[in-house]
Amino acid sequence: MSEVRIAAEPRTEFGKGAARRIRRARKVPAVIYGHGTKPQHVSLPGHELMLALKTPNVLLRVDLGNAEALLALPKGIQRDPLKGFLEHVDLLLVRRGEQVDVEIPIVFRGESPRDVVVEHQLTTLPVHAEATQIPQSVEVSVDALRPGSSITAGELPLPPTVTLATDPDTVVAHATAAPTAEQLETEIAEAAAELGAATTGAAAQGTAATTGAGDVVPETSSPGGGPERSPAETADASGSATA
Repeated sequence: MSEVRIAAEPRTEFGKGAARRIRRARKVPAVIYGHGTKPQHVSLPGHELMLALKTPNVLLRVDLGNAEALLALPKGIQRDPLKGFLEHVDLLLVRRGEQVDVEIPIVFRGESPRDVVVEHQLTTLPVHAEATQIPQSVEVSVDALRPGSSITAGELPLPPTVTLATDPDTVVAHATAAPTAEQLETEIAEAAAELGAATTGAAAQGTAATTGAGDVVPETSSPGGGPERSPAETADASGSATA
């Protein structure tokens, strides 16, 4: 595992305003902690840090200029949710020979048969490793997988200096039979039927709501025809007729 040297500058300003000024200068705010030492707040060159972080679990040799360089592992990386640029990094101090807990990427190799679908249950593997000998990844072949078979964490090949930090029976990849053409057609037909039923129901509800909003209540007719009159109106009408 190679080390990446990176220069750091101590920082004494804190808060959102100070962090924005650091980023405008194309640097990244960071904190170095661990081994019971007081956290050190620094700024790191943005471009160099971005390139270094392309390597999983990269070991950084942080040069502060006035003391012996520090070895550190990235433990917390914050990025802008929209633009993706680095906003802040937490660095954990380590020593040579020290055992650390990390997660290494799982790289799936090979191609399964056309009648097999491989489901990836894990994409990283928790391991214990010496700080300066962390594997960049672990490879697993899916060529031999058949429906109903699986690959577990205990079956993955690890270097002698690396030990598994999870249950060996944890499933990494599982194979199932690929759906047949008839099954796919049936699923499509059922989905279309459900969509059609939902569309019809929504249209019926919309029609009912429109009709209810525009109803007109007709006037009630009297037995003799015409609109029904109040008792007073009936009496007035009778008097007029007698006269």
